[in-house]
Amino acid sequence: MIARTVIRRCLRVLALALAVLVALAVVVAVAFRIQFTGAPEAWAKSTGNDALWLGHAWVDGRRTEQDVEKMAVRLRATGVKDVFVHAGPFEWDGALDPAKHPNAGNFLKWWREHLPGVRVSAWLGQAVKNGLDLDDPAARDRVLAGAKHIMALGFDGIHYNFEPIGDGDADFLELLDRTRPLTRLLSVSTPQIEPYPLMRLAARATLGHDKYWSHGFFRQVAQRTDQVAVMTYDSFLLMESLYGGHVARQASLALDLAPAKTAIFMGAPAYHDHAVPFLDDSESVAKAAEGARLGLSSHGARDRFGLALYVDFAATEEDWEEYTHHWMAN
Repeated sequence: MIARTVIRRCLRVLALALAVLVALAVVVAVAFRIQFTGAPEAWAKSTGNDALWLGHAWVDGRRTEQDVEKMAVRLRATGVKDVFVHAGPFEWDGALDPAKHPNAGNFLKWWREHLPGVRVSAWLGQAVKNGLDLDDPAARDRVLAGAKHIMALGFDGIHYNFEPIGDGDADFLELLDRTRPLTRLLSVSTPQIEPYPLMRLAARATLGHDKYWSHGFFRQVAQRTDQVAVMTYDSFLLMESLYGGHVARQASLALDLAPAKTAIFMGAPAYHDHAVPFLDDSESVAKAAEGARLGLSSHGARDRFGLALYVDFAATEEDWEEYTHHWMAN
């Protein structure tokens, strides 16, 4: 009898907890949908400060000068001003193996001949959960040695992408501070910013790591860098309108939090192999662009704001058309 009573009480508690979670999910969904309403201002579009992530083939010898010429033809018709070319990853101990980018010198030479106005940053990173330990001072020293090496090859800057970096990670901030003197241009891929209160804690409890950064930590990172690229994809949202509202919210937050000196990129999902299949339907370059335009409209004009397309080798003609139509449109 007592056991049955305990079971019933536990079931009621679980049912109540589930009801609360469902109610919160509905509230958040409504909030995102509201964000994706109205029409963006006509001026809220590309100002020629966009970016593109480039895959490893450009620096390992698989791409040729003819490939650079073809990419140059495409990019001249866009607002892309920066590219992040994958030149790593770091080893588990933080070292950067030069064998990972044997063709970097040729690539940079060809690139500057055909696209002298587009800056090239070395995209460097590694998994830091059960992988590279950035809490280890020796590992950070090796990362910095790799950054110094890559800049000596002639890159314009360094673009860090370590995942997942937890909110408030002081060692990561120290790494940024120590990287700053080594490069002319420092940028970083960031997780999404906590859209609404308690979402960071809920996501962390579910995933076991931070999916979102707090407003304060995002501000600290943005203050230390020249560029922040918010990875506004893999949102786990079921509908295009919710995803568009999510991007609008991320854009509004980033614009409010980052100092004027720091360029902001909204990541646009130019790829089609999401871990969760339904995201291929709900997330698109078009909705990322529309959301970014709405976020920019609500904040006010800012030149150092753009889209960053991820990633060149997966982008389809439809992705490029959506970028042109929804973000470059007059």
